[in-house]
Amino acid sequence: MDSRTEPAVSASESAPEPEPPDAAAPARAPRGVLARAHAGERRIGPDAGDRAARPPLVRELLLVVGLFVVYKVGRQLATGHTAEAFANAHRVWDAERSLHLPGEGAVQTALLHSDTLVHIANTYYATVHFPATAAFLVWLYLRRPTHYVWARRVLALVTAAALVGHLTFPLAPPRLLGESGLLDTGQLFGPSVYGAHPATDAMANQFAAMPSLHFGWALMVAIGLIAATRSRWRWLWLLHPLLTLLVIVGTANHYWLDSVVAAALLGVALAVVHAPRRTATTAVRDQGHGRARIPAQDRPELVGAGR
Repeated sequence: MDSRTEPAVSASESAPEPEPPDAAAPARAPRGVLARAHAGERRIGPDAGDRAARPPLVRELLLVVGLFVVYKVGRQLATGHTAEAFANAHRVWDAERSLHLPGEGAVQTALLHSDTLVHIANTYYATVHFPATAAFLVWLYLRRPTHYVWARRVLALVTAAALVGHLTFPLAPPRLLGESGLLDTGQLFGPSVYGAHPATDAMANQFAAMPSLHFGWALMVAIGLIAATRSRWRWLWLLHPLLTLLVIVGTANHYWLDSVVAAALLGVALAVVHAPRRTATTAVRDQGHGRARIPAQDRPELVGAGR
């Protein structure tokens, strides 16, 4: 029997190397974050925050309808200023030529290459404006209530400012201005939302060209959907205001400057009414769809990788 004994292993050699206090923390952080998120989802539900932010439906319907009625009445109050509207039209036309803006006629000429194309443009002008904006607000109300409140306030502010502009600066559209050389495509090819004689049109104020709410509302729809969604394709919503711009100019219902003024008013409204931030509820919902992003400080480190 060998009397030799193995040398005793020192405590320093047998004991494992102590890990830094926070070495394992990054690896556990994501699980903790996910556990807390799922626990909160089970406790209050993924849409509880949305339900709390969603205003009462009846109140919103009355508010939106009331704002629409006030706007329509206000536009009617601006009718009857025929001489002033045409004088302002000449000023706007001359200002655009002084600024070397592209002629509206170039867009209309492109439309006139096809009767079908002109008819589609007239239909778009007549039918898309209100339904698209209403659908936008309904979707936000149901799916993104905090963004709905923000968008509704912005649209109300822009519309109120536009109403002031229509009252103080009546403007005949280019289709009524002989100097422009543009055609009234709505009357010639249909459909048209305006009467043949602006001074006696009881359904709409044809001297409310500036600013263009067609363009202002379309631009807000695009901005609102881009802000409220996370799809990689969401920037394609900008095609809506771009198409609207080409339609309102090509049909000679608006000048370029009408859209410039509308965009400026929208910019002021967006600066005044701050957009909502993403909430924990939104983060949980996005995580449920596989879109959650773990902050850099919570990502696990590959400790020992490559050893």
